[in-house]
Amino acid sequence: MILYLHGFRSSPQSRKALLLKAALEQRGLGAEFACPQLPASPRAAAELVAATAALDAPERLALIGSSLGGYYATWLAERLGCRAVLLNPAIRPYDDLRAHLGQQPVYFSHASIDMRPEYLDELLALQTPVITRPERYLLVATTGDEVIDYRTMVQKYKHAHQRVIEGSDHQITGFEAYVDEVLAFCGANAVRQASKTVAGGKS
Repeated sequence: MILYLHGFRSSPQSRKALLLKAALEQRGLGAEFACPQLPASPRAAAELVAATAALDAPERLALIGSSLGGYYATWLAERLGCRAVLLNPAIRPYDDLRAHLGQQPVYFSHASIDMRPEYLDELLALQTPVITRPERYLLVATTGDEVIDYRTMVQKYKHAHQRVIEGSDHQITGFEAYVDEVLAFCGANAVRQASKTVAGGKS
């Protein structure tokens, strides 16, 4: 399973989520993709992603987290030992989101969320100061990110696989060019081969 975790004020209808879902469907792996709507409460979001991840074995699971979703993905990958791709991941959201308390509109939706002060403490509780086994992480960071300083991402994931993109922006405009690389790191080709074996009656 590939579990996509969207960012703050985002949704399963985000551009990157839809691009990844379409690419997996083209590979015949659409059923392997999961992208739940994450609640505003970080504690509730953590419980949801942990429950969703439990649907597959850690060695078959890959996480893809964008922005705040990357913060959650790091926390979950450290708990489970699975692979994770981090797309301009949040590094200190418990500080950065202090300026975004109150009602906030959700992108790609007519909904809104209520960002409460206690959620900052919930974010701090999910902090992962140091990653272990950095080889299971792929960082995709853009130098033109207007929200998060890409150098903080490069430093935190300094021993991980890294794709640093010159320019672009926080949402990674031009992400289409990196979809195949991301899915390859997630082991999508290996999943496809396993699916073919089952389909052929050799399970």
